[in-house]
Amino acid sequence: METGFLDKFKSEIQDFFNLPMEEKKKLWQQPSEIEGFGHTFVVSEEQKLDWSDLFLLVMQPVHLRKPHLFPKLPLPFRDTLDTYSGEVKSITKILLSKMASALMITPHEMEKLFDDELRQTMRMNYYPPCPDPDQVIGLIPHSDSTGLTILLQVNEVEGLQIKKNGKWVPVKPLPNALLVNIGDVLEIITNGSYQSIEHRGVVSSEKERLSVAAFHNVGMGKEVGPVRSLVEKQKAAFFKSVTVEEYRKDLFTRKLDGKAYLDVMRI
Repeated sequence: METGFLDKFKSEIQDFFNLPMEEKKKLWQQPSEIEGFGHTFVVSEEQKLDWSDLFLLVMQPVHLRKPHLFPKLPLPFRDTLDTYSGEVKSITKILLSKMASALMITPHEMEKLFDDELRQTMRMNYYPPCPDPDQVIGLIPHSDSTGLTILLQVNEVEGLQIKKNGKWVPVKPLPNALLVNIGDVLEIITNGSYQSIEHRGVVSSEKERLSVAAFHNVGMGKEVGPVRSLVEKQKAAFFKSVTVEEYRKDLFTRKLDGKAYLDVMRI
């Protein structure tokens, strides 16, 4: 993607979160739905206060876009988002193909999981400045439950941290860089060869932080489990195989807690 396009996209995301509240309400989350504008300013006695606004919607496949959401996005942001969605989907499929080749996975095994019905969900995050950042968390520690995540840090304010050897390491934003996160589904599919990354978001006392994450997962009706060719090479499957529907249903009954859900899937 060209630098000029990414700069345009980032500027339009900032404008989007600066929309008047009456405009945001037209795009608000509906009861029992997670797509649309929302926030996670939720107080819990067990954890810190989540301090972020978000806008979430399914972007791929196109026929799953909500008719009461996507067409109502302001122009030119709607068209820019559509272009960005297609670009990161293409990048994701190239990366998955290369990763499969590196493990000598039979090509069709990965292709049939991440085909044209590949599910892409876009989440845009806005973390406002907080006068007491030690008392809040922008995004609680977790690993992505999906396959592969492409993250664009919009305004290059530090906040993303990854867990390495038991310690939290800050990720310094690079201009127009796309960060790639391996998720739990890809760890399961590759039978543990590629491991998901536990990460969290922290907030600044002085500056707002914005990011946009594109989560890519296998389409509905498919199976989440180690691919046959790797199981045969490794002589064992280290994870269960379940349908995507079963995986999502059980996952959404649990709270985010590091990489805990992988333990549920282990054999």
